[in-house]
Amino acid sequence: MRICSSKFAIIICLTLIFPLPTLSQKTAVNVWPKPRLVSWPKPLARFLSSNFTIDSPYHQHLATAVTRYLGLVRTEHYHPLIPPSVNVSASVPPLQTLSIDITDLVAPLQHGVIETYSLSISEVGETAYLTAETAWGAMRGLETFSQLVWGNPLAIPVGLNIWDAPLFAHRGLMLDTSRNYYEVEDILRTIEAMSANKLNVFHWHVTDSQSFPLMVPSEPELAAKGSYGPNMIYSPSDVVKIVQFGLEHGVRILPEIDSPGHTGSWAEAYPEIVACANMFWLPGNDMADRLADEPGTGQLNPLNQKTYKVLENVIRDVTNLFPETLYHGGADEIVPGCWKADPTIQSFLSNGGTLSQLLEKFINSTLPYIISLNRTVVYWEDVLLDDVVKVDSSFLPREHTILQTWNNGSNNTKKIVQAGYQTIVSSSEFYFLDCGHGDFLGNDSLYDPQTTGRDPKDGKSWCDPFKAWQTIYNYDIAFGLSEEEARLVLGGEVALWSEQTDPMVLDGRLWPRTSAMAETLWSGNRDEAGRKRSAEATERLNEWRYRMVSRGVKAEPIQPLWCIRNPGMCNASKPM
Repeated sequence: MRICSSKFAIIICLTLIFPLPTLSQKTAVNVWPKPRLVSWPKPLARFLSSNFTIDSPYHQHLATAVTRYLGLVRTEHYHPLIPPSVNVSASVPPLQTLSIDITDLVAPLQHGVIETYSLSISEVGETAYLTAETAWGAMRGLETFSQLVWGNPLAIPVGLNIWDAPLFAHRGLMLDTSRNYYEVEDILRTIEAMSANKLNVFHWHVTDSQSFPLMVPSEPELAAKGSYGPNMIYSPSDVVKIVQFGLEHGVRILPEIDSPGHTGSWAEAYPEIVACANMFWLPGNDMADRLADEPGTGQLNPLNQKTYKVLENVIRDVTNLFPETLYHGGADEIVPGCWKADPTIQSFLSNGGTLSQLLEKFINSTLPYIISLNRTVVYWEDVLLDDVVKVDSSFLPREHTILQTWNNGSNNTKKIVQAGYQTIVSSSEFYFLDCGHGDFLGNDSLYDPQTTGRDPKDGKSWCDPFKAWQTIYNYDIAFGLSEEEARLVLGGEVALWSEQTDPMVLDGRLWPRTSAMAETLWSGNRDEAGRKRSAEATERLNEWRYRMVSRGVKAEPIQPLWCIRNPGMCNASKPM
């Protein structure tokens, strides 16, 4: 028997017929991210059959996910750190099957696809039911089902009904693979962990000034000369593998080819189109004299027509390699000193031209082409909000442009939506995961005198402090927005820049802090009464971190094991 098969019926079933219990680590229902609505009136469980199976309609990518989850459910045998306080009935026959029903089997994986699902596990009968609008929603439900199973022999809660759907459609993670190189397997492991946390966008910042590791078929010299070496290049077959893996895990792969700034690596193949390439980044004693915001100079020259010939080839090939409907064009951190160092640009400026006009020429020469390839363009916020080099909004059609914010917290988010643009939130104050590990510059005189280490000028990184999981969890990305403005917030992304990150520390820098963001964007960081629930989330995140570790993700701990074994004893205050 299937109950609560539609969204509205599920809400009625769960909120009117059943009470909504307070779920904790002591129960068997410990799912991350927390589902939107859960009903489990009685703490009962039953065993899973040793021949448990999953019955699903055929879908190319869902079929792979079903096989994966079936293997996980049968073999994981996860033992919670605190045994669940639940009676496992041996008198009821084991659960034999999870039956999946999908309304729309052809919905593509793209922004706005419906990820809603409902899950019903009865106290009796041989079958549990997972109902979803799309295959992608079914994948989210399969992840939830897998987290409900524990022990050896396998057990699962019964008398359980879940209705679940994300609050935000865009829930992403950005990884920079230019400053340090990551093997394909590192990227795949990251995508797999994203899927387990119900994240759906891997934003691949694949190129930058430091290296160009992507093999672009029509411009092979860019990677051949601009990468760190022949063993540090992503081939077209690598991209196909990553995109396919993403589809099998419900994760879109969003490519970013940052330009016109952050393009020093392009000069290894085409020095004539890159201004100030391979120059020392800080020729003077003042940051105002800089040629780049960090070591690694070079910006594409908007006045050189060859710039657009090369870039058009790159854009065309990238859109062919990546089926994603968004294309990230970067357009951040244009440093005036770099363009001013180029003789042709000096002449343009001396004849009355401006730096902003240079950027407008670049955007006007590239954005229409990207749009012609049926892509919506994403730019970093700088293109509109930078203090010195920015374009007029008339160059950025709102129906084809999304702005990703990274500065000034909720203030810049509000500026973007007030200007009528959709936005993706990656505020460095909350979501930059590389912060807090000191500066990476060598020969820095800041370190010459012995200090207390407490002064903000003692050589710390620009975006200190380290973003603790609580900071990430407590961030409301639509803070201070009206209801109409909030509708323009597509979602958010944590960002891991790689000046001081490589495969050796990748998992620990990402997890479980990214899990914190995942829950806030999926089901929110507030309870039914509107209170922040980071305190309640601590025990659940501890448990989820250990489960991720058991699945091969080297997530860092957030508390000593003693705290987990003694719930509540490590709180800052005693619960009332």
